[in-house]
Amino acid sequence: MGTPDFAAVSLEALVAAGHEVCGVLTQPDKPRNRNKVTYSAVKEAALAHSIPVYQPITAKDEATQKLVEDLAPELTVVVAYGQILPQKLLDVPKYGSINVHASLLPKYRGAAPIQWAVLDGEAETGVSIMYMTKRLDAGDVISTAKTAIGAEETAPELWDRLAKLGGELLVGTIPHLADGTAARTPQDESAFTYAPMLTKAMSPVDWSCPASAIHCQIRGLQPWPCAIAEIDGRSCKLFRSVIGGETAAAPGTILRADKRGIEIACGDGRSLRILELQGEGGKRMNAASYLNGHPIQL
Repeated sequence: MGTPDFAAVSLEALVAAGHEVCGVLTQPDKPRNRNKVTYSAVKEAALAHSIPVYQPITAKDEATQKLVEDLAPELTVVVAYGQILPQKLLDVPKYGSINVHASLLPKYRGAAPIQWAVLDGEAETGVSIMYMTKRLDAGDVISTAKTAIGAEETAPELWDRLAKLGGELLVGTIPHLADGTAARTPQDESAFTYAPMLTKAMSPVDWSCPASAIHCQIRGLQPWPCAIAEIDGRSCKLFRSVIGGETAAAPGTILRADKRGIEIACGDGRSLRILELQGEGGKRMNAASYLNGHPIQL
């Protein structure tokens, strides 16, 4: 059960490992225009391997319950499915239902664990596989895999790495479920944090904040809603940055604008150098190319 490309990587890993996938549940197709619809990444992957695909509007009705009972899976794997699953559905498989979650639980339960790990400036994150329960991402943990977050790494880059890590961990975990040696570690409820969905309200850059915080904002809000700032009177989406040196200039002051980037003073006495950006109505480009069409007079 899954929907985005993150989940498709786990499906591909299961197939490559030789597991028989009796069926795939994914979200309903989305209309793109009058004549076409958009398939989920998981549906695309399933069809490529001739795996039956089912797209119930809700997983809570009797029809979906009967569907899963008729498929009679030994194990249900859920990865970013996008629906709340009732307990009776989770209880159908002999070996239960497990979830691949992109954080080191109990940290970052919720919809956007990868982005929030970057937004918060975490040095490390990972993937957890847990037994599913009624409560969101609160089940007992079976296995985890850790990875460092690069100082310049963006959320989409980390997304791709964790998707692969999740597929590998999943394939390595299943044999332990089958032979009864899988761990079952309750989560520490006193240590949990929540990773809610992102909103456009998070986009505006406040140059009075520390350079490191704005750097994390730029990296973490990709691919949506993106960090947005007004630079020399123009609204721009920001995609790449590096933390610069010390400065006594007022926050928001443009210190330099050349082929090395657009350097702006921040609230902690440090500067931030913008390396990639996109002007309103324009294309994403490096700072040098942007300045060719939008020169900044200091």
